[in-house]
Amino acid sequence: MTDKMRLDKWLWAARFYKTRSLAAQEIGKGRVLVNDQSAKPARDIAVNDRITVRKEDPALHVCVRALSAVRGPAPVARRLYEETPESIAAREHAAEMRRLAPEPARAITDGRPTKRDRRLIGQVRGK
Repeated sequence: MTDKMRLDKWLWAARFYKTRSLAAQEIGKGRVLVNDQSAKPARDIAVNDRITVRKEDPALHVCVRALSAVRGPAPVARRLYEETPESIAAREHAAEMRRLAPEPARAITDGRPTKRDRRLIGQVRGK
């Protein structure tokens, strides 16, 4: 096993992105940071590097635990990194906030007003 590998290849092998080209595009857009610095797809990473992936809100902060050049099953890919405790707490907090936030569509109980309803609304408003 090698001691360094390309960032885009590792992100693909760790199943953060479906293809290497998609991983390279996201890195190019600045959505992936290595040790809190912007990177290029060919950047070499090593074990214990800290990678930030801004795929959803909040960003995912992981520490590289192993390197793999092949994309394996999800349980094996999960062993390539370890999520930081701060990242886990932020994700759980965001999930709780989404759970507690009211659904905007629930305020509309009867759907769109019918033609008759619009006429009545117009009469009430004086139009």
